Formats: sequence, C-alpha cells, structure tokens
Amino acid sequence: MKRRDQLAFDLRYKGRGGPRKGAGRPRNRPGSVPHLKRPSLSRHHPVHVTLRLVPGLESLRSRQCYRAVLPALTAARERDDFRVAHLSVQSNHLHLIAEADDRGALSRGVQGLAIRVAKSLNAALGRRGKVFAERFHMHVLRSVREVANAVDYVLANWFRHRRREVGIDDLDRLSSAADPSLVARPRTWLLRVGWTAAG
Repeated sequence: MKRRDQLAFDLRYKGRGGPRKGAGRPRNRPGSVPHLKRPSLSRHHPVHVTLRLVPGLESLRSRQCYRAVLPALTAARERDDFRVAHLSVQSNHLHLIAEADDRGALSRGVQGLAIRVAKSLNAALGRRGKVFAERFHMHVLRSVREVANAVDYVLANWFRHRRREVGIDDLDRLSSAADPSLVARPRTWLLRVGWTAAG
C-alpha cells in the first residue's frame, strides 16, 4: 500500500480568548490611574482625591452643569464616615480634600458622590452614559506640609490653570474657599489646626 504524506495542521487558535498577543487587561493609557490596590488609610490622615470626566462633556464650570452638580456635592456632607473638607470644581475634573474612617469608607464615599454627580449631570445635559473617565486618584496626606500644599493646590487650582498669580484675596467662586457651605467641618487635627501653622 502506498503511504500518504501526513497533512500538517496549524493548531494555533485564531479566534477569541486564549494566550495571544494583546490578550488580558489593557495597559493603562498615559495619564490614567493604574488599577492597583489602594494604600491603607487612617482616620487621622486627610486624602486628596481627583475625579476626572470623560472627554467631550460640557465644562463643569458652566452655569448649567455647576447648578446640576451642586446638590450632589452638598449631599456629601451628610455621611458620618466620609467628609469633604475642601473642594474645587474645574472644567473637566473635581478636586476634593476628604476625610474617611478607613479605605473602604473613602471608596464608598467617593463612589456615592460620583454616582450622584453623574446622574445630576446626565439629567441636566439630556444624555446617558459614563461621566467619570477613570477610577479616582487619591493621595494620602500624612504631614502638615503635605496638607498645606494640597489645600493650597485645590483652592487655587483654577488660577493656576490660567497661569495667573494668586493674590491673598483671590477666591475661586466654584470652590469651598468662596462657599464653605459646600463642605463639612473637618475632624482631623491636620485639617482643623495643623496645616494653618505651616510656614
């Protein structure tokens, strides 16, 4: 009997899934927040939180958008385990200086705030879909100097984006510097007393 040559088969899977180039969680885009475990958090340390919007939305500083998100921002004062002590509203992001009992309370508080802002903003703009682009960015403030720098950065952020000198009497009208009713009274020593002593 004449022997037939064995056919060679390409057994590499060409469909979806499996170990292939480009599979798995996408790498972080430039400027995005890495999907890493959050650092531990003590109730004695404030946190600087940044929430960024998806591209293409109207500026949060517009009258329509700011009026829409205002109730959501003030509602953050009602939680006992999470408080916003300082904030500023920028065109495409929010800056918060917050306090939380622990890491879980911070995540729940920020996520609750983000959900309320997203619902209000979508209703005002007559749209549906995602509002915040990423996981929120957080930086735990552990020293007097860190807290002082963070508060100054947040409250003067609008002026810095416009490369303007910040005078001693300059207040961003869409921040807690101009409207303290937006935020809760801080409880940590660093935010109540400590940061004001930084020279």
